Amino acid sequence: MPDLTGLLSPARVAVIGASDEPGSVGRALVENLTAFDGEVVLVNPNRDTILDRPSYPEIGAVPDPGTVDLAVIAVPPTAVTTVLEQVGAADIHNVIVITAGFSEAGDTGADREAALVEIAETYEMNLLGPNCVGLISTPSGLNTTFARGDPPSGSISLVSQSGAFIAAVLGWAAQHGVGFKDVVSLGNEAVLDEVDFLEAWGADPDTDVILAYIEDVEDGARFIHTAREVTAHTPVVAIKAGRSEAGAAAVASHTGSIAGSDAAYDAGFAQAGVQRVDTIQAIFDTGQILAGQPLLDTDAIAVVTNGGGPGVITTDAVAASRLELAPFDTALETALSDRLPAAVDIANPLDLIGDADVDRFETALGTVLAADDVGGAIVLCVPTATIDFDALAATIGEVQAAHGTPVVTCLMGGADADRAADTLEDYGIPNYFDPARAVTSLTALATQRDVQARTYETPRRFDVDTATAATVLAQARDRDAHNLGVEATPLLDAYGIPTPASEIVDSARAARRFATDRGEGIVMKIVSPDIIHKSDIGGVEVDVDPADVEATYHTLIDRAREHDPDAAILGVQVQALVAPAESTETIVGVNRDPQFGHLVLFGLGGIFVEIFEDTAFRVAPVTDRDAHEMIDAIQAAPMLHGARGRTPADTDAVAETIQRVSQLVTDFPAITELDINPLVVSPDGVQAIDLRLTVDPDALDLD
Repeated sequence: MPDLTGLLSPARVAVIGASDEPGSVGRALVENLTAFDGEVVLVNPNRDTILDRPSYPEIGAVPDPGTVDLAVIAVPPTAVTTVLEQVGAADIHNVIVITAGFSEAGDTGADREAALVEIAETYEMNLLGPNCVGLISTPSGLNTTFARGDPPSGSISLVSQSGAFIAAVLGWAAQHGVGFKDVVSLGNEAVLDEVDFLEAWGADPDTDVILAYIEDVEDGARFIHTAREVTAHTPVVAIKAGRSEAGAAAVASHTGSIAGSDAAYDAGFAQAGVQRVDTIQAIFDTGQILAGQPLLDTDAIAVVTNGGGPGVITTDAVAASRLELAPFDTALETALSDRLPAAVDIANPLDLIGDADVDRFETALGTVLAADDVGGAIVLCVPTATIDFDALAATIGEVQAAHGTPVVTCLMGGADADRAADTLEDYGIPNYFDPARAVTSLTALATQRDVQARTYETPRRFDVDTATAATVLAQARDRDAHNLGVEATPLLDAYGIPTPASEIVDSARAARRFATDRGEGIVMKIVSPDIIHKSDIGGVEVDVDPADVEATYHTLIDRAREHDPDAAILGVQVQALVAPAESTETIVGVNRDPQFGHLVLFGLGGIFVEIFEDTAFRVAPVTDRDAHEMIDAIQAAPMLHGARGRTPADTDAVAETIQRVSQLVTDFPAITELDINPLVVSPDGVQAIDLRLTVDPDALDLD
């Protein structure tokens, strides 16, 4: 973990490329540092003074340059490497390169950026950028950006891969009272990236919440590992831009067609405890409430209102969330009945009716917050002649502080409500016009409570036969092929994943012999690495009578050759029919994501997997809890748990299969895609009926 103290909390800052030219970046940097409570030195070889302050020709000419904690470089791109070398020689270890024209600008720029990295490594520099807006740290008044505006001071720290995002939100944040501790623009991330700042802020007692604008994560495993440690005590909220389908194009497997890169981010963030949001409004709503309010003890909340309509809207929003309306027990109902007018219907939502004044709100809110079964409250108020919004805001703040229970408000008015919202901000209570935003914010408190209550498991290691698995995978290398199908079934056997009795045969007579020995219905499948989806071309026949096996063999071969005369046909798989009572077809799959590595899928399977896309993902390695969460996350989960009188399926066997597949691809990372579809699940266990996988033969390490 790099020590970023000198970057975020410097005492002496040098601006290299400082300028007095109106409208220049160099001048904006100098002006934005006027409030800095440390020393600022200016460097420009073409100026003796800048804005009535002395300027030095190079960093080496600055008195005691080694005592400079942070150098901010804003010179032409062709000069940056020379300047950075001078900074390193001056024994300065924290640098921000504002200048653009590096890896974002083609091959020449990429070469320049590589040179920056080499210099930074040589001198052990913390280098932020290049091509960044800079950073802000409000406790010291440090503003090394060329953006307009200084945000209010607060306990939220923000890191962004988009400089434009920072420039856009600074003014908005000031207008809406969103306070920051640190704000960092990453630029090209030549050296420092978002993970470095997660580590720093996770150890910072003055940062209560971390917000992140992310477009790409280079090392998903490192991100998950670090964020998991940080979110155990400090909330992290991220907006991931670009819900891309990259990674889903030009793939053959069901899993690959479903698992785009966005699914990997969803899974990785969930495993790391990062709360993902979709809008700028949501990231700041979530950040504000996490910074200002305690976590929910329970998901049961109370709604206190003076308007029936807003109460109903809020009730609908609660019903659509993971939260619930707290049931009012007899003791709470009695307490409310004794303290409120008889016209008030004692229920949740608690409608105090239109003539409610501040005292009635205080009584009602204090009473419900004192109840053990109430985890939080939403207070809604429409303007009436009996309500003073300023007094109500102060009262809500005092009641919330007295009970230490989270509260959000919807004071639904104009200028009066805006003014009251300023009062509520002093208590850390957010105000929303839309009750749905209030519910979403409280939900974030419940989610963070669950994140911080987690105990992370070590993934199980099963006793498996890696030697046999390596032999099976070697077929891809030996045939100079990428795809393996049911001929790779021994791979599943080697990893302890149950499969039906089967045999790959190259003659109709051999097929008949297998069927005769089984004495029951048979499934027959064409075996060809060049025919991915066999059922699409009639390459699968189910419940074949033993008497028809030989004819079916020839039919399957003919269909395959008609479909693709050049396809490599390895034979026909004859397999025992698996049709247990109360069974469900599911899928377990894997797709390798370029950032996060192997992404494991579970969902409703069979031929409809891509139609319904009822799936859940986790990044490998998958723990037992991860696997059970995947099972519970799909919409079809009630079918597996015994809905409508069904016998519950053996979900422990499903979870174990998911983990064994996770171990398989972790042991053999050359597997890029894998589908077990269907994995038939019943009360008696699981059976892997069909298999296909894609292997990178060049990446196989079978020694």
